[in-house]
Amino acid sequence: MQRFDEMYSQATATQPGSPVRAHYKAYADWLAGQSDSSMLARREEAEMIFRRVGITFAVYGDKDESGSGTERLIPFDLIPRIIPAHEWQSMEKGLVQRVTALNRFIHDVYHDQDIIKAGIIPADQILNNAQFRPEMMGVDVPHQIYSHISGIDIVRAPNAQGEGEYYVLEDNLRVPSGVSYMLEDRKMMMRLFPELFSRHRVAPVAHYPDLLLETLRASSPASSAEPTVVVLTPGMYNSAYFEHAFLAQQMGVELVEGQDLFVKDLFVYMRTTRGPKKVDVIYRRVDDDFLDPKVFRPTSTLGCAGLMDAYRAGNVAICNAVGTGVADDKSIYPYVPQMIEFYLGEKPILNNVPTYMCRNPDDLAYTLANLKDLVVKEVHGAGGYGMLVGPASTKAEIENFRAALLANPSGYIAQPTLSLSSCPTYVESGVAPRHIDLRPFVLSGRTVQMVPGGLTRVALKEGSLVVNSSQGGGTKDTWILQA
Repeated sequence: MQRFDEMYSQATATQPGSPVRAHYKAYADWLAGQSDSSMLARREEAEMIFRRVGITFAVYGDKDESGSGTERLIPFDLIPRIIPAHEWQSMEKGLVQRVTALNRFIHDVYHDQDIIKAGIIPADQILNNAQFRPEMMGVDVPHQIYSHISGIDIVRAPNAQGEGEYYVLEDNLRVPSGVSYMLEDRKMMMRLFPELFSRHRVAPVAHYPDLLLETLRASSPASSAEPTVVVLTPGMYNSAYFEHAFLAQQMGVELVEGQDLFVKDLFVYMRTTRGPKKVDVIYRRVDDDFLDPKVFRPTSTLGCAGLMDAYRAGNVAICNAVGTGVADDKSIYPYVPQMIEFYLGEKPILNNVPTYMCRNPDDLAYTLANLKDLVVKEVHGAGGYGMLVGPASTKAEIENFRAALLANPSGYIAQPTLSLSSCPTYVESGVAPRHIDLRPFVLSGRTVQMVPGGLTRVALKEGSLVVNSSQGGGTKDTWILQA
């Protein structure tokens, strides 16, 4: 299997003197002059600061090393991932195109369903989808935008010519997380290595909270000249609570829980020390099921009773909109290239990873015959759980997964095991290549925009392709070089 390394033109090389890609040249020269002890000291400083600031990630159902809790630091790597300007420009165009088509698709699903009538996606695949919300049928949302914040997972793998090609691995349109780590990783790099930023023209990312607030305000009901925005969190025990608090603080808006909100006369209010205050926009970090106990899960204490009535009346905006999950389900992902052509009349700029849909008998037969070579995922799975990485699995694991696949074929998709690109990374044994992906955050308001970069996640276990934080992955700062 071919390999592609972001920094070195020979993927096996990590030593000084190895052939370095042009956009990494200045960094590689600097790195060659650094001692192991100085890099180790900076690594320890970063860990100490992250711990002090409380940048943690909760792991459900697991204990930390002391056996007492679930809070983990996400490991931070000192070597940045660097992307030249021309590559980013192409990726950015592809992301704008993709997210625009996905928003068109969600609007269509809850209105005319033209894509079903055209026979492009089978009706049952949408209407029987666990993420489809019939409560949203006919509901008009501001500017017809449903996914205001989209986290699009991108991987890079060698093509037939051995060049690195970008592919979209997954669309995260419900409550995508990770942007706080992108911002904090950049702050940390600028603190530890200020001299590097005088040598490289790195595009800034610090204005993301401003763009986010602008996007959220743009979704406000027309009745509000000065919209009140809040961040709705499930609370401090949620895995991404640090991020919820961080973004609320950075935007200068209130962080609220469901119990802080109430509905009166089809308007949403938050309780404050000065009395009730009308809320116009809710940036929710709570899944659909928990938003309104009168409509979804009756036992939920995380949402606000009557919220959906206010939403349907057009008196409050919810970002991301209720029902966006129908478009980020892994069983819908294979159809996105066709969506782009159907809604925009364009060829996709960013390709999908080839995908086998196990609901189709031929695809299922192929998957069952090649389990040892494929990655098989649950269509509703997330966080790196509920998946089989064939080449890294034992015979017993493969056979157990085969039984699960046969029991519920429509619950799975399969993809070839891509040789994800690697990037030099500091590990216990020194500098070594580790596999990475990239999650840019695309904001859809009056326009579609993003900061240059995203969250680069790195699989710290040698040979591992699983980059998820919940599975032991770490993060890197992502540098987009300005032209």
